[in-house]
Amino acid sequence: MRTPRCPPVFAILAPVLYLFYLLVVVQIALGLYSLWDGYEWFRMVRGRLSSHAGFYAPVTALICPCKGVEPGLEDNLTALTRLDYANYEIYFSLATSLDPALKIVERVKAASQRPVHIVIAGPPENCGEKVHNLRRAVESLSENFEVIVFTDSDVRLPKGWLTKLVAPLQDARIGATTAYRWIIPSRAIGSGGFSSAMASAWNASVATMLGRPRENFCWGGGTAIRKSTFNDVRVLEAWEGAISDDFALTKALESAGRQIIFCPECLAATLHPWTGSSLLEFTSRQILITRIYAPRRWAMGAAAHVSYVLTLIFAAFVILTQMAGGDPWMNLALIAFVIPFLAVMKGVLRTIAADEMLPEWKAHLRQWSWVWTALAPIVPFLFAWNFISSLLTKRIRWRNMRYELVSPSVTRILQR
Repeated sequence: MRTPRCPPVFAILAPVLYLFYLLVVVQIALGLYSLWDGYEWFRMVRGRLSSHAGFYAPVTALICPCKGVEPGLEDNLTALTRLDYANYEIYFSLATSLDPALKIVERVKAASQRPVHIVIAGPPENCGEKVHNLRRAVESLSENFEVIVFTDSDVRLPKGWLTKLVAPLQDARIGATTAYRWIIPSRAIGSGGFSSAMASAWNASVATMLGRPRENFCWGGGTAIRKSTFNDVRVLEAWEGAISDDFALTKALESAGRQIIFCPECLAATLHPWTGSSLLEFTSRQILITRIYAPRRWAMGAAAHVSYVLTLIFAAFVILTQMAGGDPWMNLALIAFVIPFLAVMKGVLRTIAADEMLPEWKAHLRQWSWVWTALAPIVPFLFAWNFISSLLTKRIRWRNMRYELVSPSVTRILQR
């Protein structure tokens, strides 16, 4: 008697294979569009770098909130006092005189040839501490300032940064100009360096989103705005109850129909070291804040990254199943490989652009160039984790304080 022949694994998985091809082709199409978009961003960057910033350089207030001592803090703050700009004053804002950063700020002030002011804002009430510090600093400004610039204490700014960021505001129709950070890994692999590398690769993918006027958003570490515009769009009111200074500022400008211009020539280097826990805390916090303040951006990002991850996981399952059954699998693997390969190619564009935007950091960028290419296909997995975690909680920890993000205008302080 003949033994019945079992149906081949290939036949059993036929519907699954059809789904495999559908999902992979969709992701390849999205990857090609993303790569084209990355090329357009690259062209925009080169165009900005080859153009003259302009000559608009009014009296400017540079505001930098500080909290706690972090690696490189004194060097970062000292760089703010050495910017190649004719007429500006610096305002360092801290919540309390007991903050250990105050001693460093006072040393920087004593050594500075620029006017430096120290604002003690006091404890925040029902808003983020950074937002509170910024509000108090703005309220302390004298009437003679025409432009306000915001920056962060963890960036290392080159001398020409302020000139380039302020100059486009000569066009009074512009609402604000903004820059973005570029995280440079600062630890060796095996001692926290991989976490720093992942933080940098994750952050680099966000930088590529800036450039289209309708999609631009203000970044708190580098935004310039005319004081008259700041008052006209009522930013101080927008900051009431807010945790995010930059998203609240963005929303105020968008509501008033004012354009935000991205200045890639003002990319700011960040050398902050990362651990695994601080990486997850930082990235998840940013995505939760995006969910609260920019739900459309959050939804689009979630769809893109989660679909990428699910497709690759499903593709791996199909390929391994084919291998286990002795069926052809190499062609499937080659087709699926196109998806991460396109991510690598976009990472190459980012790496070349960063090398041109940060000429003073060329040695570091070339040492870590693999970060923005080899890790690019892995970054969506971290994003997917961030998006999922942002659905599970509205609580964050930021600079040793805990908050609950009830809404864009309601923030609860849970722990100081």
